[in-house]
Amino acid sequence: MLHELSFWEKNSFLSHIDIIIIGSGIVGLNAAISLQEKCPKARIVVLERGVLPYGASTRNAGFACFGSISELLEDLESRSLDEVLALVEKRWKGLQKLRNRLGDTKIGFEPLGGYEIFTPKEQELYEKCAEKLPFFNQHLAEIIGEKETYRFSPEKIAQNSFANVQYMIENVAEGQIDTGKMMSNLLLLAREKGIEILTGIGVSGIEEGENEAVIICENGWHISAKQVIVCTNGFAKRLLPALAVNPARNQVWITKPIKNLALSGTFHYEMGYFYFRNVGNRILLGGGRHLDKVTEHTDEFGKTDIIQQALHNLLTQVIFPHKPVAIDMKWSGILGIGEEKKPIIQQVSPHLYVAVRMGGMGIAIGALVGEEVAALVVGG
Repeated sequence: MLHELSFWEKNSFLSHIDIIIIGSGIVGLNAAISLQEKCPKARIVVLERGVLPYGASTRNAGFACFGSISELLEDLESRSLDEVLALVEKRWKGLQKLRNRLGDTKIGFEPLGGYEIFTPKEQELYEKCAEKLPFFNQHLAEIIGEKETYRFSPEKIAQNSFANVQYMIENVAEGQIDTGKMMSNLLLLAREKGIEILTGIGVSGIEEGENEAVIICENGWHISAKQVIVCTNGFAKRLLPALAVNPARNQVWITKPIKNLALSGTFHYEMGYFYFRNVGNRILLGGGRHLDKVTEHTDEFGKTDIIQQALHNLLTQVIFPHKPVAIDMKWSGILGIGEEKKPIIQQVSPHLYVAVRMGGMGIAIGALVGEEVAALVVGG
């Protein structure tokens, strides 16, 4: 239904805008903050479809990671070593950018380490990873600053009381964050810097004008700005169908508190398609989209039986097999992925830019991607 604007609304809130950013997730807010730092006199407005950031930034697992060994091995099958290392470096620098911008307390950062687990059926995959462990340590030393980023950790299997886990490789540089703290503090910082954030405004289209871009809103409004940046990641194709980015849904669970929970850290399974971690004394787990890629190739939130059953099996047969545990909440989030893992940061028309395709690594690269698209806008 059309919401007719009053003169006061249009003149005060929706006119004389220098830059509009579509999407108030980790990329959009970091882009806005970076732009304000570069252009303190510019009027910057962020449009958000939801009441809260909508998509993945507040719906992910909060892994401060840059790639398990099996993921990097898989990347090497289709990319050069230089390309893989460049992507790892980008993720690592992005994590440091996020930590420096807000501080570890405000993002709930905990350097608890990351772990890749292997069941007996993955013997061959484990052997390949084990063989390449010195190779990756050598190449990552200069990027990460650790002589041994990856190491064998057989003792951690028993400590966590897993079942059906035969091997484990630790990533000493991995950590976890509190996604809610991160986003609430990014929103607070943006507002403190004078950035306007308007929620509940869905965008249905963008038109190029002679000296500006025009945002067409779902409620019938038209809002103009000198420059527009699309930071909607998994939803970007709705606005720009030609972009090489596709949505992918991830389903997530979190348990109720578990007394004396030993689990600590972030864990990857089946080349990172499954993941789990502790959140205090709860277990968060998710993933499994590789089991039904056609159905999960969607930008609609929801749950499916095949993946819900897989998450149940992972929890009860591998992670916490000893006694029943109650599930507190279930949800889903939308990622932006593509054939290439590196993000799309580019100018697509005279007044329109994009910063999308985080590839499931938004926590790692979001702050850096936001900064890079801001630099592109200012440089352009």
